[in-house]
Amino acid sequence: MTGAGISMSAGIPDFRSPDTGLYANLARLNLPYAEAVFDISYFRKNPLPFYTLAHELYPGRYRPTITHSFISLLNKKGLLHRLFTQNIDCLEREAGVPDDKIVEAHGSFATQRCIECRTPYSEKEMREHVKKMEVPRCTQSHCQGLVKPDIVFFGEQLPAKFFQEREAPAQADLCFVMGTSLTVQPFASLPSFVDDRVPRVLINLERVGGIGNRSDDVLVLGDCDTGVRKIAEACGWLEELEAEWALTSTESAEAAKTDADSKAAEVGAPKDRDAALEAAVEKLTREVDETLKISSDHIERIKAEHAGENLPIDGDEAMAYTGEKLKAQLEKTKGETSQEMVTEVEGSKDAMTAKIKQDVLNPSEGQGLDHVYPHIKKSSL
Repeated sequence: MTGAGISMSAGIPDFRSPDTGLYANLARLNLPYAEAVFDISYFRKNPLPFYTLAHELYPGRYRPTITHSFISLLNKKGLLHRLFTQNIDCLEREAGVPDDKIVEAHGSFATQRCIECRTPYSEKEMREHVKKMEVPRCTQSHCQGLVKPDIVFFGEQLPAKFFQEREAPAQADLCFVMGTSLTVQPFASLPSFVDDRVPRVLINLERVGGIGNRSDDVLVLGDCDTGVRKIAEACGWLEELEAEWALTSTESAEAAKTDADSKAAEVGAPKDRDAALEAAVEKLTREVDETLKISSDHIERIKAEHAGENLPIDGDEAMAYTGEKLKAQLEKTKGETSQEMVTEVEGSKDAMTAKIKQDVLNPSEGQGLDHVYPHIKKSSL
């Protein structure tokens, strides 16, 4: 389950931020408010602001992040059951995740059609119109209605596929929630469909959606790219992950990044955004670690639940233990279909639970695999 946070490092501009040229372009179009660009009633009256935005956001301009490649790697290993995303940028597809695994809760730029007669519109033609910031019209002579991508605007229904797949999380063996505030319903309710016995891993700048209330929940507080690298390293997949991400490198993506960097410089943006972001993440994580508390009774209950379990104590031993369990499970499940495997990301529930209960990464860095009870001190790397 993913949100805008997994695309942050791709350099996609925030249309609501005054620090971006995109915001300035929209401001010149006299929008009544920034979000009007996604209002279907406003679009019917004035579609040009949306196509100004689409010119900046259209697929092909930005390279998928390593988090997108992590999801693609899960799929290649036969471990991805479903990807629910709030994003409209199609970066999951560009990273290699197949259409049939993706459930886009808010639609995307992947397809487009007339808003009146619902006739599909050519992707090639749409790309040309977006490039020129021109408004496309329906190709049906009797219609000539406005055309827009199948993005869910305010005032429109969510895709039927979302409701058809909504209970799919109940079949999962493990759930990742990455880069989302979990504030927009009905997407925000998805983690609650995960079975109580199944671990949920939150990779995010802050704790959200009540994740952390279950004893097997995991918080990875920090940016998504750092979080998936840490998880891949714990699984023994880091080299594979980096190789998977390297496949997404294209000249167009690099050109878009250069263009974005030059625009940022023009508006006086910090030269080292990554450093500033990292510092902000570390500060936020320290604050979360200091403020996230649970009752002493709850601590004792969790200790009692796991009493007598033979878990690795040393960080290196725990890392090796997790990797070996995962490799053994992958060998055992070779030849099975991805439907049968569901999302056995850590090889088996026992192996993943063992990793969850052992803080194998350093919580003081603000980017490690911290258990949801960070003040229960354990050995770490």
